[in-house]
Amino acid sequence: MKNIPISAMIGLAFTAVYFLMAIFAPLIAPYGMAEVVGDVWEPSSSQFLLGTDSIGRDLLSRMIYGGRTTIFIATMATVLSFVTGSVLGFFAAVSGGWIDQALSRFVDLIMSIPSLIFALVVLSVMPTTVTMLILLMGLLDSTRVYRLARAVAVDITVMDYVEAARLRGEKIGWIIFRETLPNALSPLVAEMGLRFIFMVLFVSTLSFLGLGVQPPQADWGGIVKENKEGINYGIQAALYPAYAIATLCISINLVADWILNRTTSLKGGRG
Repeated sequence: MKNIPISAMIGLAFTAVYFLMAIFAPLIAPYGMAEVVGDVWEPSSSQFLLGTDSIGRDLLSRMIYGGRTTIFIATMATVLSFVTGSVLGFFAAVSGGWIDQALSRFVDLIMSIPSLIFALVVLSVMPTTVTMLILLMGLLDSTRVYRLARAVAVDITVMDYVEAARLRGEKIGWIIFRETLPNALSPLVAEMGLRFIFMVLFVSTLSFLGLGVQPPQADWGGIVKENKEGINYGIQAALYPAYAIATLCISINLVADWILNRTTSLKGGRG
């Protein structure tokens, strides 16, 4: 613990709190996710610590369940994007030739379309479910991971130990997972934190626009949408999820910076 800077400790603490609240949401939340328990926009009190929302549901309970949904979708989409993007990026770099060119040009084509516009078009004609959100967000973001993974792998594949593996007759799977991946983990792990932040902001934006998580399910972007009119009357119900999104993103960023500073971007050997 002595080697962990204060900023990283703060980031780890907030991140741990948010994830634990997401995991144990049914045990922590004082009321049900969609349970109407009071009047519209009641102020904070001993009964409702954050007050109530636009239809009388306990805002703290909505925030806890909303955090669970937001973090789950962001986590699963991040995992999907990294598995897909890194494997394809390593495969392109190790294969080279027309395979590398075909994959890279396809990724360039997808990246030329703004992600938000692409997502809005797809979700306007497809059912808006949690599974669809995870698949869409993960596959869209995998293009960014592909570019990073390929760039890192291109530098690694010219190393002597990779050439030695090729001369030994190792298959492409061995070169990707035993030679390339261990030496590319550092930048990928650091980038994973940044992509998770993007996923949180992405799903919150989609929900705010009405094409993300659908009521009565809760997520932080949707809670902002449901209570935005209250800002005109001095009601802070829409600001609590905004604070949560900001603190979670900052916390993850602090942890990612610490991890990046502790590791080297590339290793000179298999280490």
